Amino acid sequence: MARIAAAADIGTRTFFGYFASKEELLFPGADDRVAAGLDAIRTRRPGERPADVLLRGLRTLPPDDDDLVGRLAMLRLKLIRKVPAVAGHAFAAQYAAQRRIAAALMEACPGELDDVAAAALTGAFTGAVAAALDVLLVGADAPPPPDVVRAGLVDAVARALGAHDRSEVRKPGTPAGQW
Repeated sequence: MARIAAAADIGTRTFFGYFASKEELLFPGADDRVAAGLDAIRTRRPGERPADVLLRGLRTLPPDDDDLVGRLAMLRLKLIRKVPAVAGHAFAAQYAAQRRIAAALMEACPGELDDVAAAALTGAFTGAVAAALDVLLVGADAPPPPDVVRAGLVDAVARALGAHDRSEVRKPGTPAGQW
């Protein structure tokens, strides 16, 4: 943090006057992304499949959100790969978000999802987003155009969730092992 403050030509105390923690600096839009997902769930359309609700939430995020598809996302992913403390914080934040979204999704989809199915779908969604962004951003020297990253992200997540509503998926209330 001292190096960042020095590069910005400010003191460390001044830096922490703007940011409460290193995490706030690295994960500024996480709450906005969770809010978009929760809003999509709250505004679920009649007949809209649970996976499609999550995808709609992803599509409502700003198309050029630097925190999701730009330079900040690229930097964060590189740090997640190299710094265990950052990786741990990222995992904890993702896990907390998954639990909130899964609970809201289960409540919005009574009779369609039980708690296990809602948790699995939400985990698949958040895992697909993280994995797709990792591939789309980390290998590049500079961030690809946001529209290219976003299109690749939405396409990859949609394909990853495609199996969710197939008939061979266990229906809520059906005992495990029975399909």
